[in-house]
Amino acid sequence: MTDVQNGKPATPDKPREEWTGQVGFILAAIGSAVGLGNIWRFPGVAYENGGGAFLIPYLVALITAGIPILFLDYAIGHRFRGSAPTAFRRLGRGKVWMESLGWFQVAIAFVIGLYYTAVIAWALSYFGFSFDLRWGDDPAGFLTGEYLQVGDPGFSLEFVPGVLIPLLIVWLAVILVLVLGVAKGLQRVNVIFLPLLVVAFSILVVRALLLDGAAAGLNALFTPDWAALGDPNVWIAAYSQIFFSLSIAFGIMVTYASYRRRRSNLTGPGLVVAFANSSFEILAGIGVFATLGFFAFQQGIEVGELEGLTGVGLSFITFPAIVSQMPGGPIFGALFFGSLVMAGFTSLISVLQVVSAAVQEKFGISRRSAAVGVGILSAILSVLLFATTTGLLALDVTDQWANNVGIVASAVISTILVIWVLRSGPELRYHLNAVSTFRVGRIWVLLVGLLAPVVLGYMLIQRIITLIIEGYEGLPPWYLAVMGWGTIAFVIVAAIVLPMFRWRRSPDDFTAWPPYPPAGPVAASNSPTREGASS
Repeated sequence: MTDVQNGKPATPDKPREEWTGQVGFILAAIGSAVGLGNIWRFPGVAYENGGGAFLIPYLVALITAGIPILFLDYAIGHRFRGSAPTAFRRLGRGKVWMESLGWFQVAIAFVIGLYYTAVIAWALSYFGFSFDLRWGDDPAGFLTGEYLQVGDPGFSLEFVPGVLIPLLIVWLAVILVLVLGVAKGLQRVNVIFLPLLVVAFSILVVRALLLDGAAAGLNALFTPDWAALGDPNVWIAAYSQIFFSLSIAFGIMVTYASYRRRRSNLTGPGLVVAFANSSFEILAGIGVFATLGFFAFQQGIEVGELEGLTGVGLSFITFPAIVSQMPGGPIFGALFFGSLVMAGFTSLISVLQVVSAAVQEKFGISRRSAAVGVGILSAILSVLLFATTTGLLALDVTDQWANNVGIVASAVISTILVIWVLRSGPELRYHLNAVSTFRVGRIWVLLVGLLAPVVLGYMLIQRIITLIIEGYEGLPPWYLAVMGWGTIAFVIVAAIVLPMFRWRRSPDDFTAWPPYPPAGPVAASNSPTREGASS
């Protein structure tokens, strides 16, 4: 291995960090996938797109796009043993434009980490507010007025103490976890938080099912509208929901898979992660709509007449209003917002690990230095942008562009470059099959290389046209240009500029394992012993 900057042999690398085993990896991957979107996005999307009938396109999207791209991320990260820039550069045999793709994904993760932290800070505040029902009789007015103190679109340095303090607490916790590393930090947090999340949310769901009107809520969610299946937008919504809920195409699963031992089962755990994520979404749908049914019953209206069924409105306006009216409301509210904090935090640390690992490898610095450096820089930007009176608007616009334009573009570009330009589909398929119990056929390459870019490309173009023509939420064009398109410009500039910096240790002196093309048929005696099968 050569020191690129000095042209001298580099100091041998330390052994790469690893998960302690398959269970640790699965829990961490599920913890990353199960996030805020599972709780506040899926129920509303399902309700608005055919109710029970939505589960059909949802499952089709899971099998034809979600799981195939998840396997693609796993194969790239595990075979090329690095964060997104390292792994994509090695996949491209040293091509700088493939490293740029990796930095494109890292930049998206960096942006998402900035505002995702703010939402967790809100949930942390509301966890405390639950005990005295601080929002009173007007949760909407409390959120935008007393709590967030929302001002006009623009940029303000008028900090909101109620947001600033929990935001700093979340950042301190994140930096600490990243400093502790993969096994002692990320894995340990997920091993503790994920079971707690499942238990807390299950209690919440059981309580919700016992409320008056719960059956009406479930009927509203699951009554199938079969005619909706003929609407292309319903199918697009299904692919969109699957795509955004699996933490794919922006470096997380590439990075996480790189910490697995070389002899590790990939596809079997991938299926567990994918179906566990979907199971939690359906559980969340049951809990949320049973609760909404109670709220509608209390007001003497139909569930369909309620407002604020998704996103920030559902979590921070509708749910507080429900908590105020139900028996044992404070406990119910604490369970709900506690679940939001845990789900969000396990996803957040996976997002920021993408950035920390990339910086660590590129600049040859220690894990602690990378975690502290990335954490402090991110915390400063996060506080300046999202702890002020303009934080809510900035968060909403940045999230819209980073998710619907940035991540989708990353997925489309990745699948086209990997499958069509580099023609690496057979090699990655070989890798998956060489180490895994569940083998993938040629159809996997077809799904990743054809169906995924076509569907996601359509979503991307449709969204860009809508944002250009209609704008977003009636906000001023200059503001959308800065916070929306400016986010995309930042990601592109990062993808161009960061590969220009020299690697402290060259990532190119690397031999992928197992060798490809294989010298002959993979004899049973030569097949890698899989971690999942042997331990």
